[in-house]
Amino acid sequence: MTGHIVPMGAGKAVMERRNDPLHDYVLELTGKDDPAVLFLPTATGDEASYIVSFYEAFHSGRCRPRHLKLFHRDEDDLTDIVMGADVIHAGGGNTANMLDVWHRQGVDKLLFQALDNGAVLTGGSAGGLCWFEGGTTDSFGPTLALLHEGLGMIKGSYCPHYDAEDQRRPIFHAALLDGSLQMGYASGNRVAIRFTAAGEVVEAVTSEPGGQALKVYAVDGEIVEEEIPCRLLEERVASRTVSS
Repeated sequence: MTGHIVPMGAGKAVMERRNDPLHDYVLELTGKDDPAVLFLPTATGDEASYIVSFYEAFHSGRCRPRHLKLFHRDEDDLTDIVMGADVIHAGGGNTANMLDVWHRQGVDKLLFQALDNGAVLTGGSAGGLCWFEGGTTDSFGPTLALLHEGLGMIKGSYCPHYDAEDQRRPIFHAALLDGSLQMGYASGNRVAIRFTAAGEVVEAVTSEPGGQALKVYAVDGEIVEEEIPCRLLEERVASRTVSS
């Protein structure tokens, strides 16, 4: 089986759009009619309202949803929960704290196994950045900083919210120019970039006109923003409806 990694520019902003076509896009990558979807709300400390938003977007008419809380853990062994998921969706929030908790509880190792087993790993903001080696983050306060402790499933760096937060582009460019971050990718809030399990770009998709995805790197002291063509997804409200 071949897994996929699908980072998105935004986490909550996409999740709260119940019929956003990005949800269907991720589900269809599994090739299954009723995929099992696991939500990891770790980055917000298992925030209850975020979990509710997940079930509103990934309801039983679309898939078989389940969430995993790590701050109030109910299971001794997480292997079956993680490995039984066709899609693993990491929520947005504090990337650094999320990665620390995952490592402490062994979730990071299970995610690598899930990818090898063919799972689709996805999420936005923190849930998009975590799959890379590093990137830009607000984990340490309102002034953006760099994070270097990503899972490294995709080589290089990532900058979410590229079209929505003024600090993102300047700090990303500066880090690429001084070598603090390696070549990377950037995307707008409602944009997803699909990678193979080996970390190769397949395509970029967007659920809003004008959505942008970029490969960004430095050459001879200059920043190059290489556009990745973005396919516009159509909203299909009636395609997956809530079961009566």
